[in-house]
Amino acid sequence: MIETIYVIRHAFRSNWAVNPRTGEYTATIPTPTGLAHDPPLTAKGAEQSKELSLCLRNLDPPIDRVYSSPFYRCLQTLKPTTDYLFKQGKITARIRIDRGIGEFFGRAHFQHPEPPNIAVLTSHFDHLDRDYESFHVPHPKGESIVELHERVNKAIDRIVSELDDDPEQPRTLLVCTHAATMIALGRVLTGNMPSDPDEDDFQCYTASLSQFVRQNMDPGRGVVGNWECVLNSGTDFLSGGAERGWKFNGEESFVAFPDAPSRNKEPLKL
Repeated sequence: MIETIYVIRHAFRSNWAVNPRTGEYTATIPTPTGLAHDPPLTAKGAEQSKELSLCLRNLDPPIDRVYSSPFYRCLQTLKPTTDYLFKQGKITARIRIDRGIGEFFGRAHFQHPEPPNIAVLTSHFDHLDRDYESFHVPHPKGESIVELHERVNKAIDRIVSELDDDPEQPRTLLVCTHAATMIALGRVLTGNMPSDPDEDDFQCYTASLSQFVRQNMDPGRGVVGNWECVLNSGTDFLSGGAERGWKFNGEESFVAFPDAPSRNKEPLKL
């Protein structure tokens, strides 16, 4: 069974912007995948990914399986680590791309662009699982904060449950994701769901590392709410320390919520 889950946020990325009226995304520099909403890391981010790698390759217990958001910046953050682990034969199972742990886009009247597909990503990165399929995909017109947590809940439950049944019996999982999703993962795994989604609980600094340890090893106990957070967005291994923290601030939406309570907050539930 999976006993430990490591969660990292991608390193410092290049900027992009979206026109809230038209839904058009623009980037300050050309992107490797040709998608404006899929920027690469900055030079600083690339250095962060190398510092993070020195930490990840020496974790105890060591990494057995790797799952990633489909965005370029996440796989670029993982690359120094995964290249080393595959070269040394420390992991053999290919990296799985899962949209259920992907980026959070607020609700909008337009369709958000999709992330690069596996064919595009394999032209940039090695060791990807071309046969893996995501089941829990964000709505094309974005999500409310509650919907984000529901999506993350279903995705991590499926991921861990499948790995628990894996005949190779991996013990540890590494997930690379984004700020909002990293916060949601902390809440879902521990079951500590605040009544106010703006609560400053789980942190998500760039290139930071969180660690969750399973509490009850009975398969009947389930995944959600069965983990203790023993490291909350650690950054001791980064020369710049904790940077680019993020938290929810009201409903992260491009549209109004006329039927929602004040400040568009909905109660968070498992």
